[in-house]
Amino acid sequence: MRLPVMPPAAAPAHLLMTADSVGGVWTYALDLAQELAAGGLRVTLAVLGPSPQDDQTAAARAIPGLELIDTGLPLDWMAEDPAAIRRGAEALGALARRLEVDLVHLNSPALAADAGFTVPVVGVCHSCLATWWATLRGGALPGDFLWRIEVLARGYRACDALAAPSAAFAQATAAAYGLPPPVVVRNGRRPPGGEPGGRERFVFTAGRLWDDGKNIATLDAAAALLEAPVVAAGSLEGPGGNRRTLRHAAALGRLDAASVATWLARAPVFASAALYEPFGLTVLEAAQAGCALVLSDIATFRELWDGAALFVEPRDSAALAATIRRLLDDPGEAGRLGEAARLKAGQYGMESMASGMRSLYRNVLARHTSTPSRKEAVA
Repeated sequence: MRLPVMPPAAAPAHLLMTADSVGGVWTYALDLAQELAAGGLRVTLAVLGPSPQDDQTAAARAIPGLELIDTGLPLDWMAEDPAAIRRGAEALGALARRLEVDLVHLNSPALAADAGFTVPVVGVCHSCLATWWATLRGGALPGDFLWRIEVLARGYRACDALAAPSAAFAQATAAAYGLPPPVVVRNGRRPPGGEPGGRERFVFTAGRLWDDGKNIATLDAAAALLEAPVVAAGSLEGPGGNRRTLRHAAALGRLDAASVATWLARAPVFASAALYEPFGLTVLEAAQAGCALVLSDIATFRELWDGAALFVEPRDSAALAATIRRLLDDPGEAGRLGEAARLKAGQYGMESMASGMRSLYRNVLARHTSTPSRKEAVA
């Protein structure tokens, strides 16, 4: 999506941003909120879906200027029916009006259509069922997906601007929903402090292991072919009750951010066999920690890490194991590849992410104040 160049507008003074505690959106939202708040913007973070864990709440409370509200409202992809999403949207719209915010940033853009927002709305496309299904299954969509995708499509159309964390995912979103491609604003993370410790002989991975899109089964099969341990951090049970079992890799369960950083500092190799990954924050964390990256050969990983990772066919467990073994047996090559990943990770920092979103906010505010909004025009 290419926005017209507009006269400069002031940045919003008070931003309402949604988040959920289930996956990478929490990390993204907290990092962005911290960077924006440090720049003087007042940020209210409205949590949808399951309440944050204690460590997540503590991390949010530690950010100066950030207000955290656990709304109890449903996530669109966990809601039982369209009416539940509509009620959640209406409640979020009422919250925005009560707080008198200047702009709304939705990490769940499905809520845009029925919220009755009176201020500009920026939606961020983190993932969606339509592109997930097209990648993993293909063919006719199940009925439970159809209405959710329609609700999200309405939400996308109601936003004043959309952003996506990679060009590949922006294109996939545009194709799935018949929209102009969203603006690409790549995610960022703050590099870990301190020097990495001594590398040990094991492989690390992390993420939403219960999600078929992460394809943990292929890495688990590769683990059976390796002499070195494969260690996996993340929940094996999703919020909808779907569960995965590891037979060969060692499951650590969900870890807090500090624990993940400790594992990454010791691991020479990080592996991901993901089939569906709009960005991959854990890959970025691994690169910042200097791990050699072994990744599935999918469009987003190629876009983000080409020249700084080794790629394998996503479902080829034998090739994945052979590539990992090659690096474990050659610490020099692993070190060179890890350094290349660390340097590449410098392109995906907090400052560039926050700068990109501030620019988008200003552009949307300028359009909103200089011309009748699309919603006003329709009304």
